[in-house]
Amino acid sequence: MRVVVVGATGNVGSALLRALADEAMVDSVLGIARRLPEHSVPKTDWASADVGADALEPLFRGADVVVSLAWRIQPPRRLNELWRTNVHGSTRVFDAAARTGVASVVYASSVGAYSPGPKDRRVDESWPVDGVPTSFYARHKAEVERRLDRFEREHPDVRVARLRPALIFQRASAQEQRRLFAGPFVPSRLLRRDLLPAAPAVRGLRFQAVHAGDAADAYRRLILGEARGAFNIAAEPVLEGDAFATALGVRPVFVSPRIARAGIGLAWWLRLQPSPPGWLDMGMSVPLLGTARAREELGWQPRREALDTLRELLDGIREGAGAPTPPLDPDAGGPLQVGEAVAGTREDA
Repeated sequence: MRVVVVGATGNVGSALLRALADEAMVDSVLGIARRLPEHSVPKTDWASADVGADALEPLFRGADVVVSLAWRIQPPRRLNELWRTNVHGSTRVFDAAARTGVASVVYASSVGAYSPGPKDRRVDESWPVDGVPTSFYARHKAEVERRLDRFEREHPDVRVARLRPALIFQRASAQEQRRLFAGPFVPSRLLRRDLLPAAPAVRGLRFQAVHAGDAADAYRRLILGEARGAFNIAAEPVLEGDAFATALGVRPVFVSPRIARAGIGLAWWLRLQPSPPGWLDMGMSVPLLGTARAREELGWQPRREALDTLRELLDGIREGAGAPTPPLDPDAGGPLQVGEAVAGTREDA
């Protein structure tokens, strides 16, 4: 079996390549990314491509499965640029797969694609997929889901599967996720119990997480099998608003969602951090995921608990952890994170 992984150097892509390297049924993998790594992965060859513009058909010919992971969330003040990669680029991946006779397409959707839903019970994959209006990430994910629905109707001969995971963490993604969500003015070394006596906790926030290795295992099962449709992926337990304080071993300081949103919005406006308040809106709104279908049809079972996964991420941030790919490079922000700060002041340019 030949597998093409589009967006192969990020958080999930790097974990998936490791999983496929050990899979006997996979003969070769082509990892596609805008910026190529300098390290090698068993069974994997590399190719550089921009999904929003470059020809993809030559890269997909001869593939049995195409996995679509390419996605961008920065810089969020350039929404047209992000839409070009996220929505237009994903559509180009699907269309190129059909034109080259690829038998199966596996798409990385998200819990963020779901419409607002309950926090006191789990929903299955039939919950509406219209996103959260104030989150560009959710809007883009929902729009791609609608386009993928149309693609399935127009190409019934192509097996289409989509994964809708909760937040995905691993130690190797620590510095990337700090850069994407916290920004240059949060010192990594600050995340120590002796230096940080307390951490904010948002009342009413309930969310789920899954380890990148467990998410990669779900993708591996979709690649190798015949399953179609959507699959929720999340680990236990459900995490509460004080989860970050608990994982750090410090005292939680509870704040209302309204105050938290105002603080995030002000810091975003002042360019002190890179995440617009729509991320909090999404976290407060999306439903909790039921994972019965993945467990029953894929035989999937997470090996790591959600709180342990969060601790692993925070430990990685404190220790400056990363991986040898451009997105996960721990030194991508430059010395003392100066490069990040400069980029943040120019992201409207």
